[in-house]
Amino acid sequence: MREAMRKLLENKVAVVFGVANKRSIAWAIAERWAQEGAKIIFSYQGPRLEANVRELAESLDPDPWVAPCDVSSDDEVRNFFEYVKSKTEHVDVLLHSIAYAPREALDGRFLDTTRADFHTAMDISVYSLVALTNAAAPFFKNGGSVITMSFYGAQKVFPHYNVMGVAKAALESAVRYLAYDLGSQHVRVNAISAGPVNTLAARGISGFSLMLERYAELAPLGRSCNPSEIAETAVFLASDGASAITGQTIYVDGGYEIMGMR
Repeated sequence: MREAMRKLLENKVAVVFGVANKRSIAWAIAERWAQEGAKIIFSYQGPRLEANVRELAESLDPDPWVAPCDVSSDDEVRNFFEYVKSKTEHVDVLLHSIAYAPREALDGRFLDTTRADFHTAMDISVYSLVALTNAAAPFFKNGGSVITMSFYGAQKVFPHYNVMGVAKAALESAVRYLAYDLGSQHVRVNAISAGPVNTLAARGISGFSLMLERYAELAPLGRSCNPSEIAETAVFLASDGASAITGQTIYVDGGYEIMGMR
């Protein structure tokens, strides 16, 4: 039935940041966007990830658009969007699925976070959204949608999430300010706050398996979520069906966020 209908993202160009491997949430989203007709431009960070990203991109398109981008470098962000300019005059969707904090900042107490680790977490996890959205803004010729990935640790304390919780709180605030700035350009900015999903990044969090167990015990749906469900939400937010939604954090977590007694 879907093949007979007009695809939701037909003729749209989407830029995707955050694919590391086939288990990445960013990959699940990119795959669904491609199925809905979007042309995807992939980024990768460094030579170590290039082969993975290119192989995945080629599984969607025999002529994939792929370029490097270390989001901590203004020069690399600029060079990446020069590559985008060489391929297309417009961008319609941007996915920011990037977060990082040094492993030692996720152990022990948040109180002991070093200045350097705090700066790294905020730069990679939060400022990168601002930098990428700013670079993409001239390409949003017909409005657009910016989507980033958050987590409930932005609102409540999750042991061992530490500085990443603070970074996610800042990220959600950045979503609101960017939504305000870009509203007149008809660009919408939203966050998806996903429940715990077994990704490479998540496995670096101490106590992650316990987190999954708690969601299974307490979430109204009896579980967290899976990448395909997050991807479906991202399709909606990227589509014209979400044309009046901006500055929001959308929870895709089995309903865990609504529960008061835990």
